[in-house]
Amino acid sequence: MPQLAARTGRAKPSAIMQVAEKAKRLKAEGRDIISFSIGVPNFLPGPHVYAAARDALDRDSGQYGANRGSDALLDAFVAHLERIGLPGYARANCASGIGAKHVLYTLAEVLLDEGDGLAFATPYWTTYLDIAEIVGADIRLLPCPPEQDYKLTPEQLDAALAKKPKVFLFNNPSNPTGMVYTRDEIAALADVLVRHPDTWIVTDDIYNAMVFDGIGYHHVVQARPELRERTVFVDSLSKTYGMPGWRVGLLAGPERVATAFATMNSNHITNVPEVVTAAAVAALSGPQDIPEAKRAEFQARRDVVMAALAQIPGVVCPKPAGAFYVFPDVSVAFGKSHGDLRIGDDVDLCNALLEAKGVACVPGSAFGEPRALRISYTCPEAQLAPGLDRIRAFFAELT
Repeated sequence: MPQLAARTGRAKPSAIMQVAEKAKRLKAEGRDIISFSIGVPNFLPGPHVYAAARDALDRDSGQYGANRGSDALLDAFVAHLERIGLPGYARANCASGIGAKHVLYTLAEVLLDEGDGLAFATPYWTTYLDIAEIVGADIRLLPCPPEQDYKLTPEQLDAALAKKPKVFLFNNPSNPTGMVYTRDEIAALADVLVRHPDTWIVTDDIYNAMVFDGIGYHHVVQARPELRERTVFVDSLSKTYGMPGWRVGLLAGPERVATAFATMNSNHITNVPEVVTAAAVAALSGPQDIPEAKRAEFQARRDVVMAALAQIPGVVCPKPAGAFYVFPDVSVAFGKSHGDLRIGDDVDLCNALLEAKGVACVPGSAFGEPRALRISYTCPEAQLAPGLDRIRAFFAELT
């Protein structure tokens, strides 16, 4: 009997999607479920995006597109980069893919040979580990516990880069923690990166429009422009524009990286579809009022969630300043019980919370931090306060 390739055994289903699917299944069975699990923004793009898509359908050429992405899309992305403080890129520095996940996977193929070192901080987005394992990278985790606000220190980074990983992957704002690095923190990390010229830098900044409290979005290339020649910036339309299902990811970096990426596209996807491209151009180039309004809304929701968590004795949560997640340390519950349900770890806690209260969260171990759980607060407004009340009640009932 023929066997599957070994890499399929290293691929794992998304832990986030598993929780979301279980919540959906229970809801279909008639349970009253509130889901804080999946990281979808739960708003739709403006009417100009749909109008552009409809117009593209009327003008559909039926032809293949460019592997790198259409000129219109690349130009719109370059203008977006300038708007967020990253000028100086041209079409030749950019490329598009089917969502940021596809961009990151293809970048792993472009930059990493099997056995090459890939360093990134813990907690991490689940897919980082999955991609690294599939491509056979030498994974080097940099633990950033809640005691240091889930942030990487310059000293940690310096020690990690001294071991010469091929790629350093950096996420700001962070999924799952919602933490955002300040201008000074970015500058300190950039100073370290300059001292280690043998490492590629990949920055996953897809939440760059979701930054709160006036902190602002900052990038290592702004702090140290000489890093541009080995830094790849990754962005997506999913979170900023309420378009996760449209699957548009983008990158900007050295021309040779973008060209290699486009060559991989020619073997993987060929191109981003024409209708999707038109919608993406409209989102990037059109009115930006919806993303700004949602940023303010999510900041207000963050405050509501933090206030609720502060009422739970023993639960500790560094205050996030971006994205739409909170990542509390809930280890105070370990060793306790909720009714007949014994809570030994974060997975037990999330299962008990779902069974007892109908609230779905993702265990922190999925992100490399088993003391925590992730709450995504993008649910319908009417569900936010009741969901938080259920969480508070759950912890109050532990024995």
